Amino acid sequence: QVQLVESGGGLAQTGGSLSLSCVFSGGTFSRYTMGWFRQGPGKEREVVGAIRWGGGDTIYGDFVKGRFRISRDNVKNMVYLEMNSLKPEDTAVYYCAARTGTYSRRYLDYGYWGQGTQVTVSS
Repeated sequence: QVQLVESGGGLAQTGGSLSLSCVFSGGTFSRYTMGWFRQGPGKEREVVGAIRWGGGDTIYGDFVKGRFRISRDNVKNMVYLEMNSLKPEDTAVYYCAARTGTYSRRYLDYGYWGQGTQVTVSS
């Protein structure tokens, strides 16, 4: 059974940076598309970014605008989210997700989820 565990959330100031990590276990990591999603208070879950199995193809949510970068290490079974120029509206619980198909912006397309990590950006 695939399991995902995120780490690296916390508190940042506006304009600051945070890096999130997610460790994958229970399957062949290189066969999975990995995604980062977030859910702010009172908001729907939305895609932050996703990366296909080879690591060369990525997509991002429209709000990212070059501030975040998703990457993966198929040897360490890890996926990362580097977040820069953080804004208060980036405050949310960030989730790591996995699916066996190609990348998707729809959270319903992902079958495996981590428990989430809180990111709070102060103004």
